[in-house]
Amino acid sequence: MTPVQINNIDHADLRVSPRAGPAFGDAANQALVFPAEFEELQREFAIIFRRRDEGLQAYALLGLDRDENLFLSGDYWTSRYVPASHQRGPFSIGMVRGTSDAVSQPMLHVDRDDPRVGDDDGLPLFLEHGGNTPYLEHVTGVLRLLYEGMESAPTAYAALDDAGLLAPVTLTIDVSEERRYTVPDVLVVDVERLAALTGEPLERLHHAGILRLAILAAASLANVQQLIARKQRLPGTAA
Repeated sequence: MTPVQINNIDHADLRVSPRAGPAFGDAANQALVFPAEFEELQREFAIIFRRRDEGLQAYALLGLDRDENLFLSGDYWTSRYVPASHQRGPFSIGMVRGTSDAVSQPMLHVDRDDPRVGDDDGLPLFLEHGGNTPYLEHVTGVLRLLYEGMESAPTAYAALDDAGLLAPVTLTIDVSEERRYTVPDVLVVDVERLAALTGEPLERLHHAGILRLAILAAASLANVQQLIARKQRLPGTAA
């Protein structure tokens, strides 16, 4: 991996393909997600939480078998929304310190070793006179979401946890009479605990915007049925 900071002089003619696929890490059964995405995510994916060494993290459930993404077909996603951690493609945020600035600033980088970078059939990053193309603006927005999400997510998820809204479960998913999947060691928003919130705890979560996250995450669990339907449409999977 060779991340290079992007600028409109050295990379005036650079094109990047937005294609996806297993070769680019998209064949995963879970995707790391962030609070700013929850509204879009809950229309397509089940949102679950896990405790990691670095703290609570949220994930979108994409598949049931290992390395399975049921929302991926060849080199493109079939879902209306793609998690930002996958939308970013070969782009990343790198901290760069200016010549007269002691504080490092987040700057857009691209991995020149990624085969999507330099693809003649890809999308340009810059306009003829140096401005950003819509594609580059989109990528910048995605990376901003990720950068800000990594800053804000720990506090948001800790608030859900402190309010007792996250319940440990083992998801049991029946795809057919013969095939059952279990997803262990996950946390989900407990609908009954959410409904029982009153008074000061309810007001506090509402004003902090955390209540809305909890409602979205709870509603997202209905998408397990869509996951089952996608799995059942695979060749060799009996309904």
